[in-house]
Amino acid sequence: MFPQFGATADTLSKASTMVFRIGTDAHLYDDPDDVSIAPLLDSKFDSEKCEALKRLLALIAQGIDVSNYFPQVVKNVASQSLEVKKLVYLYLLHYAEKRPNEALLSINYFQKDLGDPNPLVRAWALRTMAGIRLHVIAPLVLVAVGKCARDPSVYVRKCAANALPKLHDLRQEEHALAIEEIVGKLLNDHSPAVVGAAAAAFASVCPYNLSLIRRNYRKLCEILPDVEEWGQIALIGILLRYVIASHGLVKESIMFSLQCTESSHSVKDGSDADFGQVKESTDMGGTCDYEFVNMVSRCYIEGPDEYLSRSSYANRESFQLTDEQFTSGKSNDDVKILLYSTSPLLWSNNSAVVLAAAGVHWVMAPKEDVKRIIKPLLFLLRSSNASKYVVLCNIQVFAKAMPSLFAPYYEDFFICSSESYQVKALKLEILSSIATDSSISSIFKEFQDYIRDPDRRFAADTIAAIGLCAQRLPKMAHICVDGLLALTREEFVTKDFGFGDQEAGILTHAILSIKSIIKQDPPSHEKVIIQLVRSLDSIKVPAARAMIIWMVGEYSTLGEIIPRMLNTVLKYLAWCFTSEALETKLQILNTVCKVLVGATEDVWTFKKIFSYLVELAECDLNYDVRDRVRFLKKLQSSNLVSIGQEEGTNDLPEKDLLHVVAECILGRQTRKVKAESFSYRFYLPGSLSQIVLHAAPGYEPLPKPCSLLLDDRNVPEGTSEIKKTVADYSGTDDYGTSSEGSDDESASDYDSQHSVAESSGSGRGDDSEFTSEGNDNADPLIQISDFGNASENQNGVSQSGPANLGELMSDRALESWLDEQSGSSNPGISEQSQVRISSARISLGDVGKRVKPKCYSLLDPATSGNGLKVDYSFSSEISSMSHLLVCIEVFFKNCSSETISEITLVDEDSNRALDAADKAADVNQSSLASSDNVPTLVPMESIASLEPDQTARRILHVRFHHHLLPLKLALYCDGKKLPVKLRPDIGYFVKPLPMDVEVFIDRESRLPGMFEYTRSCAFTDHIEELNKENGDSLFVKDKFLAICESLALKILSNANLCLVSIDMPVAANLDDASGLRLRFSSEILSSSIPCLITITVEGKCSDPLNLSIKVNCEETVFGLNLLNRIANFLVERTLG
Repeated sequence: MFPQFGATADTLSKASTMVFRIGTDAHLYDDPDDVSIAPLLDSKFDSEKCEALKRLLALIAQGIDVSNYFPQVVKNVASQSLEVKKLVYLYLLHYAEKRPNEALLSINYFQKDLGDPNPLVRAWALRTMAGIRLHVIAPLVLVAVGKCARDPSVYVRKCAANALPKLHDLRQEEHALAIEEIVGKLLNDHSPAVVGAAAAAFASVCPYNLSLIRRNYRKLCEILPDVEEWGQIALIGILLRYVIASHGLVKESIMFSLQCTESSHSVKDGSDADFGQVKESTDMGGTCDYEFVNMVSRCYIEGPDEYLSRSSYANRESFQLTDEQFTSGKSNDDVKILLYSTSPLLWSNNSAVVLAAAGVHWVMAPKEDVKRIIKPLLFLLRSSNASKYVVLCNIQVFAKAMPSLFAPYYEDFFICSSESYQVKALKLEILSSIATDSSISSIFKEFQDYIRDPDRRFAADTIAAIGLCAQRLPKMAHICVDGLLALTREEFVTKDFGFGDQEAGILTHAILSIKSIIKQDPPSHEKVIIQLVRSLDSIKVPAARAMIIWMVGEYSTLGEIIPRMLNTVLKYLAWCFTSEALETKLQILNTVCKVLVGATEDVWTFKKIFSYLVELAECDLNYDVRDRVRFLKKLQSSNLVSIGQEEGTNDLPEKDLLHVVAECILGRQTRKVKAESFSYRFYLPGSLSQIVLHAAPGYEPLPKPCSLLLDDRNVPEGTSEIKKTVADYSGTDDYGTSSEGSDDESASDYDSQHSVAESSGSGRGDDSEFTSEGNDNADPLIQISDFGNASENQNGVSQSGPANLGELMSDRALESWLDEQSGSSNPGISEQSQVRISSARISLGDVGKRVKPKCYSLLDPATSGNGLKVDYSFSSEISSMSHLLVCIEVFFKNCSSETISEITLVDEDSNRALDAADKAADVNQSSLASSDNVPTLVPMESIASLEPDQTARRILHVRFHHHLLPLKLALYCDGKKLPVKLRPDIGYFVKPLPMDVEVFIDRESRLPGMFEYTRSCAFTDHIEELNKENGDSLFVKDKFLAICESLALKILSNANLCLVSIDMPVAANLDDASGLRLRFSSEILSSSIPCLITITVEGKCSDPLNLSIKVNCEETVFGLNLLNRIANFLVERTLG
């Protein structure tokens, strides 16, 4: 090509490529080893920095690791250029997890950018902070989100809503209360864009806290049409759940049929008006398959546990609704507003929005109004094949439940040859469900064309659909049977031309459809059975022959002709027995036995045929045939003996058991078989689960009707089903509110990712040696050691030793303690007592003994594959090797029946080539003197062998890289390597620091302001303890003492602390625990920085207590994490 110019096709192609690259950034991908990137990052010009950052992002897109440029990129975060900021943010999001220490250096710049006048900069900074997956900055992200939620810019508030799910996933349920408060604030926003993002955040963070929806329900319904499309989907689901939980189901809706069918059997005279409404709506909106609707409605509401608990549809006890759980859609304003708001969305451009709106009308709209969803759904069938399949999956359920809805539109479900097999199969099923007497002729004409389709699998499905139509429309059964018989005759001819297994499948489906039609009314189809029997010689498909032979045995006494044919037919079957397939042989044996059981004539001939078949079958090569004939021979012999006994005598002592079994197995069941119950599950319309036919991740059923009405804000959580679900999800309750009014205090809602899930089984607590008592056996349970007013307790008092009760308490305090009138003994002090509030300092002597170690699971026997179970618990023991090491008790148990050998636990990154014993010998206290020499895991002594049911215990000395990040270890056993994760507990990153109250208060006063962190939560463990003791009339424990024990036990069981003091108020009201204060002290293992914890109690003894938790610590991040860890396990109920 153009040789005179020296041009070739290759050179021209390269030239055209270069032309297209002009003006683009394609050149950034040319040189992966460009050495000019580093100088450009340090340039003074923003254009050169942008060029370098673009090159880095291009290398990242190619999969090249460029994390070595991290320090140089981070310092450019302070640039004033918007383009540089954006590129730096993208780079940080990618490498923040790999370089957490350097990423923390940029947090101050992010916080500064949050106050930038440009809303884009504020939004970028928030998106980047929320996208950096670092646990230590979560409190700062929470503060930033709370600040941006009040930003005047709509875009910034929308970014704040989008950041909430990321923050929730980072720490899951730890700071759910603060996040839910922000979600509620954003749901009340006036901007549709913010409301859509807030709805998505609500669905991800707190889908059960429907009280947030109650405040803004009508406003959300009004703003729904203006919300962005994907926000509409989330908001529609939320509003639907709220209406059902708040008002219940609609009487006039299709969902009411489940109550109608059940109540109609139990209620005889009452409530006829409501059922009349259903009958009238049946005429207007069409008939319903009430059994199917009942099953669908049940699946919509019941959870997975309820679904699995019932063995079949007949079990109705687990799902019953009362009249109080229904409302009227014509008089309920909330229902009418929801239906009115979602009606325009039925014609949305987004198919998912249409399905979501259709789901609302399907569940909540009156029957006469459900028809609104028909045309929008049919319009969606004109979309892509993927969308068409999703829509058809939902229409399939609608059509089965209410066939008359789509019956007039049957032509819309006719099949195009270009459609996929899955779409064709769904349309066939829908056509068979909506067929009526007026449309069946047109549908059958279509079916005749479908049978000739080149896709023979689709043709076989068409034949099965013909059988379903015949079962639904008994008047058309004869026409269907005639067509199927003609089809079988055609297949006999084509079978000889070698069409193979596909044609065999069509013949099998044809015979199967005929069989199902005959079972409905056998006497009227006697001639059909005769025709099939006569065609046995020409039918060669084993499955088809087996079904025809089954009909011979099942209907051997039907009419007059079939009994006379049996002799010839059985002789033919015996003659061709050896050449038959396995399933045909088994059916021949069953049929001959059935005929012999019910025969009244030619019995001797049938016996000879059976004996002949027994001889052939006993020598058959297939063991199934041999086993079947032995079984039938035994049953048949016992049956004949029993018959002989009945003929010879009428006096039988008892019926032979084998004869009963023979009658049950061989007896004909020509009675009409009840339709099979629906054992599969349905899911909400428009959900992914409805497409994949199993509960997809994140799927939630509808709430129980009227469950929100049980919400009582004055009772502890757990009395309401909705609030109980909220507790299960968020890990907190209504009493666990954080400090109000301050963003800095909201930032304290932060903890490790697994803290909530693990706190129920967290590590062991403090030993008694770290409490304030010296000898638990010698000291009494409670000691009064000091008293004074509130100001003295705050400013410091001297702690005296144990003394006599009369010496330690004044008459006034003693009278208050005994609930006596203070004025009765000394009326002159009444005025002074109003100012001076007495308190007593007590000690719990045996709380250390009651601390129980809580175990985590490190390796499950099912996961290990060899039956090894490994559990671990945190020990209060302090490592003697290094202050950076945490002691952990590990228990190895062999749950298998075989011996497990060579068990050891090592760091995943360590080299196992060196023997563990040698490594342990090399690690001593002197070598660990420097923090640089401290290993991640001090090698443990390996376990040579572990016998079945034997348990071995080892003490691990572990150095966690961070108090929130899990440690990856490798467990070796039987030569296999199993990766495991050892999750830290921040409560054991401290050690007890014994001190006097004076020292505690002095140090506490030196750590105010930014070193003091507070949070409120609820505490309910003491209520169960008090209830137990109230039922015991022999022993009643003091309420204050019970609260102190419960609190101290809960704290010491989850953190390695020292109990300094317990100050108990001495007041006239013995049921008021306000003023009770517990102090704990500790110091951080790695830095020896003191960490002081003060817990103050407010509330009545018999009610849930409001705890105010205060942590004073110089390390801000550690103090915040410890605070939230303490609040988290205090909120949790103690199991067992």
